[in-house]
Amino acid sequence: MAKKKKTVKRVSGKKRKQKVFLRFVACFACFLMAAPAMHIMKDRLEAGGQEAVLEDAQEEGKIPRPELDVELLTLNEYSRPGIALSSVNGIVIHYTGNPGTGAIANRNYFEGLKDSHVTKASSHFVIGLDGEIVQCIPCNEISYASNGRNADTISIECCIGDDTGKFNDRTYDTAVRLTAWLVERYHLTVSDVIRHYDVTGKECPKYFVEVPSAWEQFRTDVQAYLDRYHV
Repeated sequence: MAKKKKTVKRVSGKKRKQKVFLRFVACFACFLMAAPAMHIMKDRLEAGGQEAVLEDAQEEGKIPRPELDVELLTLNEYSRPGIALSSVNGIVIHYTGNPGTGAIANRNYFEGLKDSHVTKASSHFVIGLDGEIVQCIPCNEISYASNGRNADTISIECCIGDDTGKFNDRTYDTAVRLTAWLVERYHLTVSDVIRHYDVTGKECPKYFVEVPSAWEQFRTDVQAYLDRYHV
């Protein structure tokens, strides 16, 4: 019995071109779909992991997290070097020294140092005249604020309304709440809350240096806030 010959379907040149074109279209579509995700990932990496900062900032504890406006500085050698904190052993309180300016204005000054190169300066947080908080540096990186204690402290800059350097009530109350939250978060005590003055002898924050009793009252108020939440 004669064997039937298998018929081989030949794909025409036109059909082959169509298949190649369809594969190209499919690959291009995949690229277009992936591009936004790649762009988002790039942005997150350049921002120093802002998403991680936000998630970390919402870490649960007894004390509620103060509302934060996270406006991280661009990575640069003059205000945000991206160097990891070795540990957190203290919270350092500062004042801005430029009366009448708000939190975002001071944050933008730090940002501008990457271009002006005038000095090296920054802070993890800036508290404004309305009690608003702007976060400039992730809490797992150093800021250029506290000289020899940059490597193991978190810094808080407080805006002032006049040359006395005294915080208004809204700035003061927010500073108490933010400081207490950080004390709980990093398992510190009120004795770990210090002034820039205690590191270098610089008159900062001015009012708390000139009026030591006001500084002691601030730490007493932080402790009272901790006690309120049984920390």
